[in-house]
Amino acid sequence: MSNHYSNNNFDRLINLYRYYNNHFLAGSLVWVEPVTMKKFLDQNFLLETKTAEKLYHEYAAGLPIIDYHCHLDPAQIAGNGNFNNLTDIWLKGDHYKWRAMRTNGISEEYITGSKTDREKFEQWAATVPYTLRNPLYHWTHLELQRYFNEDRLLSPATATAIYDNCTKKLQSPEYTVQNIITKMNVEVICTTDDPLDSLVYHQYLKKSKWAVKVYPAFRPDKAMNADDIAGLNDYVNKLETVSDTAIGDFSDYLRALKKRHDYFAKNGCTVSDHGLEQIYAGDYTNAEIAAIFIKIRSNKALQLTEILKFKSAMLYEFALWDHEKGWVQQYHLGALRNNNARAFREAGPDTGYDSIGDFSQAQALSKFLNRLDTTNQLAKTIIYNLNPADNELMATMTGNFNDGTIAGKIQFGSAWWFLDQKEGMTKQLNALSSIGLVSKLVGMLTDSRSFLSYPRHEYFRRLLCNLFANDIENGELPNDIEWTGKIISDISYHNAKNYFNF
Repeated sequence: MSNHYSNNNFDRLINLYRYYNNHFLAGSLVWVEPVTMKKFLDQNFLLETKTAEKLYHEYAAGLPIIDYHCHLDPAQIAGNGNFNNLTDIWLKGDHYKWRAMRTNGISEEYITGSKTDREKFEQWAATVPYTLRNPLYHWTHLELQRYFNEDRLLSPATATAIYDNCTKKLQSPEYTVQNIITKMNVEVICTTDDPLDSLVYHQYLKKSKWAVKVYPAFRPDKAMNADDIAGLNDYVNKLETVSDTAIGDFSDYLRALKKRHDYFAKNGCTVSDHGLEQIYAGDYTNAEIAAIFIKIRSNKALQLTEILKFKSAMLYEFALWDHEKGWVQQYHLGALRNNNARAFREAGPDTGYDSIGDFSQAQALSKFLNRLDTTNQLAKTIIYNLNPADNELMATMTGNFNDGTIAGKIQFGSAWWFLDQKEGMTKQLNALSSIGLVSKLVGMLTDSRSFLSYPRHEYFRRLLCNLFANDIENGELPNDIEWTGKIISDISYHNAKNYFNF
């Protein structure tokens, strides 16, 4: 005899219990309707209550996206071409997926190697069923739904049909790069650009009739990377050419970089960005930095103290320029990069071998911000934290330097990289709520190289609405949907619109 009840038998049991409850135990037992299991990824995904549903659908879902930090290629945006297939747009460059595939035992030839795009996709499809409870499972199916109206779960059984269906759509005019972005209701994109970049594609897009605004962001990390003397010298040589400036000493170097900073501003740039292990705020003199630069140009190895002094000086100068122009400066802190030396040699950077680091953040960050604030030269600043153990640290530190001149001037930025998932976003929102004003948060960003990453904004907004709704349902917040809805809308869109002046 089977141990499982059929649907008919289960229904009979339910009806029998209802009858027994109504006729024999009235007043002594309370009938509770059986809980209906939610459908995976339906319209109320991540929304646990009716209040959450109302907040999301009425106050967040329809708002445009301001993606103020990403790594999309402006050349691809300007070219507005079609992707060859689903692998081309979805797997190339996506180290989140690559890490999962390696963990699932997939050979590198199917990841960054020479196998065909279809073969690589098949191995990703074979991995997806094993990503349960990893955010990749959510993102994968959100992206299939939102871009391709594809409701099937990705697995080896559905891989061929999904690949062929999506690839066919990607060949149509509806799926050019710009149309893919427009489809997600994107209003503004800020790319990430080296000071040496010509910005020719941004110039082209500015002259085009496309409604989405694409701005550059000044990312000068290579210009301060004194850990790699050969690489830094090569960078200085290229800067001489691009800036049309002879660089003989440190003053010349700053002048050449300032020219590029000015050039970016003339081309619509209003934001800078740094990806650092930690803030550098060591003490130094101008004479020391001048001598260190001469050593760099002489290809002489630097002592650790000299490297830290040089980075500290460069970071401070960049911050002064940002304040001078009224830019927003962003600092992504805490990544321990390129952990696997063999893989770094074979595949290079940004291929999935980075992790969360446990750097000491508080003292240097305080010193850096305080030095700028003391002379009233602290620009609007967003600090992104990669180690969740430092969430409360970051929330308190940013609060130290809000001065009432601008709402949310110093921001504890949204969860990023390894933390831009359900638990990570929730922890960041809770830390900021408890210590600062989450109502002034400038919302979500993709920080992505993929044109299919925009559902992450939806993911963030759903979690945000669910957090507020749970507090309302628990009586921890008043049942004022209109005001709470305004806060939700501000965090989702309006705060960023006002903060960046887009």
